[in-house]
Parts: sequence; structure tokens; C-alpha cells
Amino acid sequence: MPFADFTIWKYLASIVDILLVWYVIYKLINIIRGTKAVQLLKGIFVILLVKVVSDFFGLATLSWMMQQVITYGFLAIIIIFQPELRRALEQLGRGKFFSRSSSPDDDDQEKAVQAIIKATDYMAKRRIGALISIERETGMGDYIETGIQLNSMISSELLINIFIPNTPLHDGAVIIQRNNVAAAACYLPLSESPFISKELGTRHRAALGISEVTDSLTVVVSEETGSISLTKNGELHRDLKAEEFKELLTNELFLTNKTKQASSARWNWRGKK
Repeated sequence: MPFADFTIWKYLASIVDILLVWYVIYKLINIIRGTKAVQLLKGIFVILLVKVVSDFFGLATLSWMMQQVITYGFLAIIIIFQPELRRALEQLGRGKFFSRSSSPDDDDQEKAVQAIIKATDYMAKRRIGALISIERETGMGDYIETGIQLNSMISSELLINIFIPNTPLHDGAVIIQRNNVAAAACYLPLSESPFISKELGTRHRAALGISEVTDSLTVVVSEETGSISLTKNGELHRDLKAEEFKELLTNELFLTNKTKQASSARWNWRGKK
């Protein structure tokens, strides 16, 4: 009997151990989901796949190269994933590591879209320069940290007040995350594309730059002409009329949200066009 009891407890301990490991891995995946780390994980998977294939077909040189990458990859992972590791440790210190992640619903999404449209229309008519970047799948935590964090509910009045000239937060970009104004006065990377028109200023270059490294939607209001532009996937849609801008923004955000809900259990392996 004592031996049988010991075996049962051993099995129970193994099951609990497996469940805890699974839960920790699940929470880690939630943390890196929607960040640039997802693409890096895909790269690691490709390296492992190449190693298996090279071993199967006896490709000695390629197998040796992949083995060296795997051997020294641990240090590289620490360096590459430094922002995500830091964010995970911060959440663990704040007691939010095991908190339930929340996703915005359609009502909040619609309110956010209407607030952006209303604020953009107001600023365009008065030629108030603005730069608003909306986070989607790829996380923008690194860029949020460059600005002044607000974590405020989005409203057209707040967006307008941020971009009023000569105010402390007007210079830089506003980043919207999960239908909240995450931060203002943020620095975005400038596009280095040689095909950008010389007529475009820093705001447009920043909007194109962030669209080249993330899947965000970025709205630009020109203070010279009052024109409205929108960037996505490295593309610039210039001089949009009010109705065109509203339709484009609404379709992009709502269609993306529905697609994400329909395929939330899958990783998107489609390359960037």
C-alpha cells in the first residue's frame, strides 16, 4: 500500500507539473502575441526545420551550420527578445503576469473609430498637424515607451487637445492601443525610401516608416495643406476626402478585427507584399 500510494502521488505530481508548465507557456505566448517576437519565433522554427531536413538528407555542411546557430542561439535569443523579456518581468513584478488578457469589442472599436474621424476632420479644417498611429497585430510597446504614457480612454476632444500647437504633447505621434490612447509625443522611425515625394515632411515620413516595420494604421494631417493621409503596409494614401478616409479607416479596422477573431487560433504565415 505505501508503495502504491507513492506511485499515485508521483503520477499526480507529474500531471500537475505538466499543467503548470503548459499554463506558463500559454501565458508567455499571450505576452509575445502581437509583437515582433512572433516573427522571430517563426524564424527559429524555420531554423529547426532546416536542421531536421539537412540531417534527414545527410547535408553535413548545412547541418553543421544549423547546429552552430542552435548552440549559440540561446544568447542571441536573450539579446533579440530583450524588450519582451523585460516586459514579462515587469508584468510579473506588478502581479499581472497571470491576469486575463482582454480584447476590444465592436462597440469600443466603433467609438474609437468615430473619435478618430471626428478629431481628424476638425484638425484638417483648421490645418492642425497630427500623427496618429493605431496598433493592430504587431505590438508597438517599444515606440510607446519613447513618449509620454497616458493610458486614457480615447475621445475626439483628447486627440484635438494633444495636437494643438505649442502644447507639451503636440510634437510627436499619438499611439492608440486597444482603443485607448496609450501615449503621446512618441518617436516613430522615419522611412528611408528614396521614392518618397520631396513634398512630404517629417510626419509623412514617420507614418511611412512605422508602416514599414509594423502592420499599424497611421493617420497624418498636414499642417500646410490640411490634407488627410493614411499609411499601411508601406503604402501611402494621400489627400483623402472625408468620406474616403472614413470608409478606408472603418474597413481596415473592422475587417481586420473580424478576420482576427475568425482565425485567432492560427498564425498568419503569409509574407508581406
